[in-house]
Order: sequence, then structure tokens, then C-alpha cells
Amino acid sequence: MKKIGLMITLVVSAYILTSCTTPETPAANAGNTAVANANTAAKPAAQPASMDAIAALEKQGWEGWKNHDAKVFNDLLSDRYVGFGKDGRQDKAANIAGMSKANYDVKSYSWSDEKLTNLSPDVAVLTFKATQDYMQDGKKGTSPTYCASVYVREGDKWKNLLYMENKVTDPKSPPKPTASKDAAKPEASVDATTDALMAIEKKAWEAWKTRDAAGVESVMAPNFVYYGDRGFTAKADAVKLWSQAKCEGLDYAFGDAKGISITPDVSLVTYKADVKGKCDGNPVSPTLWVASFDTKEGNDWKNAFYIDLPRP
Repeated sequence: MKKIGLMITLVVSAYILTSCTTPETPAANAGNTAVANANTAAKPAAQPASMDAIAALEKQGWEGWKNHDAKVFNDLLSDRYVGFGKDGRQDKAANIAGMSKANYDVKSYSWSDEKLTNLSPDVAVLTFKATQDYMQDGKKGTSPTYCASVYVREGDKWKNLLYMENKVTDPKSPPKPTASKDAAKPEASVDATTDALMAIEKKAWEAWKTRDAAGVESVMAPNFVYYGDRGFTAKADAVKLWSQAKCEGLDYAFGDAKGISITPDVSLVTYKADVKGKCDGNPVSPTLWVASFDTKEGNDWKNAFYIDLPRP
């Protein structure tokens, strides 16, 4: 209603001004028309991120980590940043504070198998395998790891929105899962955004639980990617992974869910998942942190990028 009222006011004002001023010459009108056309011309569509641009930003972060330069992250991280540490979900301030206090010594690092997945023109995911030689609190640091780093365009800059990493494991010889002491406690309704995103998660997990391949695929976007301790898993392989393995006693519970809208067509929900059961004779990871990105397709939201890691 406010927009309609504003339009009426503008039309009336334009009529009054036109009737009370001297008519312009054709040349003047032509000049004004050209200016108006230039001002109303559509802006060029935003271009998706390039591998070179995002990798360069990620390198800044890793160099900041290596050199104990936490100031790098003040500019690199989005104010909406989400990460996960030993104490759970971290925001930007907690991440920077933790890095400043951490006792570590980095000798070297290298990347391989880099891939860039654009969830939209304004949201990009860099995935890669990192080999790191460092000490943390007097102990050898975890290496190699599968890393996922998500960037969002904010104004004219790309900012890091989320970072997660998993220790590389051998699917044929998975490590013995360890349960977390911090159980996922069921919650009532959180907020409209979180509730809507968790409804998609529940649909996917129910399909996984019942070994329903069609149900698993139904919630996935065409370019869906799962990134966990097996590295980059594209849609077709993820459907097989979550529906064809021989499983028994599967069940799950969610807790501590938080959903945010990143852009009009990309959303993120993070949550705890407690899981029971075995697949192909191996126990499933019993406690997880999950970060799940959904993209809008028409009137529907589809899962486009899913990351999980063991919850300490």
C-alpha cells in the first residue's frame, strides 16, 4: 500500500510541475530522454566468482594462520561468519579470539584437488585437500584434511562465511567413531527460516533412514555436492552413498539448529545431529555438526551443498 501511495504522489507531482513550467524544446527533450535512459539502464548481472579470486582470498587466511596474524581475519571474515571448534559453533569474534590465543607452530602447508562450486553468482564454495605440517599444543596437527570454505559477495568484496575441515579417512577402514558428551536436544519451533530449512533436512534424513533413493534425490539441487571425510562427492554418488549401502538400526535426532538467509536465493542452516546404526557393517558417526546450504529453484528450495564433521 505504501508503494501505491508513493506512486500516486509522484504522478500527481509530475503533472503539476509539467503544467506550470515552460515546454522544453525538442532538443532539450531529446537530451533528457538520453539521460533518463542511461540512468534506468539495467546494471550488468553479477559475475560468479572465479577460482583465482577465491583461492587468493583463502591463501590470505592461511598465511594469516601460519604467521599468527589474526588481524587478517577482521577484513576477510563476514560478520555472519560461522565455524566450529572444540567448544561448538563459533562466530567471527570467537574465531579470531581463539586463533589469537592458540598455541601452534606452522612449518608448511599445501593444497591439492581444488574445486570451486558456485551456489549462485554471490555465493561460492572452495573445496580442497590440505597437507599441513604444524604443531598444536605440543602435538602433531591433523593432516591431511578435506577443507570447505564458503564465500559470499558483500558489496564489492568477497567475504568468508563458513569454514569446515575433516580429517581424510579411508572408506574401507574408517576410524572408530566417538560419541560426544553434548547430546543434540530436540527443540520446539525456533523461527520461520530455521523451521523451513530444517523441514528440508528432515525430509532428506528420513529418506536416508528408509533407504529411499528417490526421496534422497528429491531434495537435491542439480549441482548438489556432499563434502565430508571422503572429500568431494557429487550428486549421483551421494544418492548411492545414502541409499544403496546395507544399513540397520538407523535413527537420528536434531538439535541447536540455526538458519540464516545469505542472499535471496541461498540459505544456510547449521545444527547438531545424533545418529544411530550401522552401514556395511561399520557404525555411522554418532555425533555430527552439519552445515547445509539450500538454493531456490522457482518456488522450491533444494539442498545444494552439505557438509558434516564429527562433533567432539
